[in-house]
Amino acid sequence: MTRLFALLLLLLCPAGAAVAQTRPAARVVQDFDHGWKFYLGDDVRASAPAFNDAAWRSLTLPHDWSIEGKFDEKNPAKPEGGGLPTGIGWYRKTFTVPATSRSRQVFIEFDGVHRNSRVWLNGHLLGQRPNGYISFRYELTPYLRFGTRPNVLAVQVDNSAQPNSRWYTGSGIYRHVRLETTHRLAVAPWGTFVTTPQVSPQAATVRVQTTLRNATGQPQTVRLLTAIYDANRHKVVEASTAAVAVAGATAVATQQLTLKQPARWSPATPHLYRVVTQVWRGKILEDTYETPLGVRTFQFDQAGFSLNGQLLRLQGVCQHHDLGALGAAVNTRAIERQLEILKAMGCNAIRTAHNPPAPELLDLCDKMGFLVLDEAFDMWLKKKNSQDYHLDFQQWHQRDLTDQIRRDRNHPSVFMWSIGNEIREQFDSTGVRLTKELTATVKRLDPTRPVTSALTEQEPAKNFIAQAGVLDVLSFNYKHADYPMLPQRFPSQKFLATEIAAAFETRGHYDLPADSLRIWPKDGKSKLTTGNPDFTASSYDNAAPYWGATHEAAWRAIKNSPFMSGAFVWSGFDYLGEPLPYPWPARSSYFGVIDLAGFPKDAYYLYQSEWTTQPVLHLLPHWNWRPGQLVDVWAYYNQADEVELFLNGKSLGSRKKTGDDLHVAWRVPYAPGTLQAVSRRAGQTVRTSTVKTAGAAAKIELTADRRTLKANGRDLSFITVRVLDAAGNLVPDAANLVKFSVRGPGFVAGVDNGYQASLESFKASERKAFNGLALAIIQTTEKGGAITVRATAEGLAETSITLTSK
Repeated sequence: MTRLFALLLLLLCPAGAAVAQTRPAARVVQDFDHGWKFYLGDDVRASAPAFNDAAWRSLTLPHDWSIEGKFDEKNPAKPEGGGLPTGIGWYRKTFTVPATSRSRQVFIEFDGVHRNSRVWLNGHLLGQRPNGYISFRYELTPYLRFGTRPNVLAVQVDNSAQPNSRWYTGSGIYRHVRLETTHRLAVAPWGTFVTTPQVSPQAATVRVQTTLRNATGQPQTVRLLTAIYDANRHKVVEASTAAVAVAGATAVATQQLTLKQPARWSPATPHLYRVVTQVWRGKILEDTYETPLGVRTFQFDQAGFSLNGQLLRLQGVCQHHDLGALGAAVNTRAIERQLEILKAMGCNAIRTAHNPPAPELLDLCDKMGFLVLDEAFDMWLKKKNSQDYHLDFQQWHQRDLTDQIRRDRNHPSVFMWSIGNEIREQFDSTGVRLTKELTATVKRLDPTRPVTSALTEQEPAKNFIAQAGVLDVLSFNYKHADYPMLPQRFPSQKFLATEIAAAFETRGHYDLPADSLRIWPKDGKSKLTTGNPDFTASSYDNAAPYWGATHEAAWRAIKNSPFMSGAFVWSGFDYLGEPLPYPWPARSSYFGVIDLAGFPKDAYYLYQSEWTTQPVLHLLPHWNWRPGQLVDVWAYYNQADEVELFLNGKSLGSRKKTGDDLHVAWRVPYAPGTLQAVSRRAGQTVRTSTVKTAGAAAKIELTADRRTLKANGRDLSFITVRVLDAAGNLVPDAANLVKFSVRGPGFVAGVDNGYQASLESFKASERKAFNGLALAIIQTTEKGGAITVRATAEGLAETSITLTSK
């Protein structure tokens, strides 16, 4: 839900400063991220307004305290949880509210707190929320002090009960917080539901259902005025409904508008409209509320998935919520960068594994054109870890699911709901009851979208979630060899692969020979005994767990199964935690098509060659080997008939893909020099790709993804660090320690190199390169000016880059 109604930043002095308004806006949404105090530890006195927090750390939200800690195998979250500390933390904020708000209602909104949060205002407990991924709000009005008297908001976050997750969660108020002030007659929280029941090229019927909240204590009659604006902010249609009776605490009004010649929303053309709802009582504007709108139609059938009447193969990835070196702390630019990298790969869909996402992710998917499979739970009543959500499911699942659906149901990017991932109730009869209950809840709140659950059991007699008979789409994880049997096992059903591959790769590392498949571990009872001593996995796409597959095998199975609507690769990016197949010191995953720092692995170009129509030619591996060593050379390509390989100008022959091939290969005796691939179509060169033997490391190259930034205290520039030889070639095994210094209104927000077993801190001003690359993330302050980033390393020529913040 778009939340930018009447954005007003709350500027705080030490005790808080009210914002003066002679005529308050109908709805005021204030950024409430600034001016917090934080203490890592537990102090039961901290909820009291008079508690002295002067010694506490001052910070700005969002905040993840776990990412700031030290890696340790003994941390309670274990390596599976990222190997970082968790525990209990407290946040406090002192603020004032203007006297003009005395007759209004004031709410605090949290987009997500991980986990088990309790919130007090002026010593009064407002509530508790165990789920670390759900958005929630509390009304502050009964306990507020208005005018110059200070208020104290206190939040306890308890992430001490471990292990509670199969991946890194982060700890703290890691998403945004807002203060919202409305009149007592207003649109209810997440109170609109906009649908398009009829769509044609000529017109779209837009149905707007608005829930009104009446806290005046008296019956009211209002006029509801709803207008639709296009992307250029032009009003295209409006509807007015007079005499809407709000007799009790709530009332629901439905309006219907006709949008002529609607621009369709799709991944290729993500056209967005805005629905602006106004509530008038006589001549008084009581509220203004904004809802995103994207006009699109979709359906699943035995032929696959169709969007706007056209078949569309879902080319998706699964994404956990962490942002690498930034941890779980939400940053819009960091999410946008991830989506930009995925978009360039040809990805058109995101599965939010395995929880409700940050609202910013959905806003960006609406804007950038990604379909979203919005997932609710990783477990129901049966646990996966001793302290996980199964302990809270019975009491909280209905409220959590309801809030998720109501919050996200207006996003055009959201095309389907998932009620669970690999839920263990699929193996007993309780799965039937719970599946029916959860699906009914979703359908009551949103009858327009299909519901699924990510399943593992492909035998109908053993799968009680499928037996419930209420899922609109049957989604399966892995077991791609059994895909051909699915239509016979589940007649007349629609299918989707919610997880494929789970292949292991470490960027820039290559194990020879490439055609030797590594199954790590070989089964569910065995420990890995054949891995690499440096905790790496080959980037030749030849390592996978026993239950997964290589990228090529998995995608080939999807291509050969036309009844499959598409697939979500596990995973888009490496993520913190779940460091299979290795034990400590491995602390982050190997599954990503892109490493934790955001550097593509070689498999990225496999998908790019399959998922896009842009010409692709990617040559691997690097060209620094032992003289005479036999090296497997691969090329991913498209838009060409063949690829010819040259070594030092001599042709090693042409190769072309045949049958189900997804790459071409040569086995080449190594000789130093230049390796070059040329792709051709009808004899004409399409692309060339060159790899050269690198000499000794000599210098550092810095490249910023963006050099002009916003001075808002949140914007980021991701600076790629490349260690080069004197001729400018990347040194493929460089591990130089690179130190960073920043001059101007910016600072180092995080560093990384993508190596899954590095125990270096993300919150440092230095980082070793890994296979020639490292990353520095520079964050702006709220002051403008030039930001100069300097990089040095012993024995290498130093360099710098200048950014502009304004």
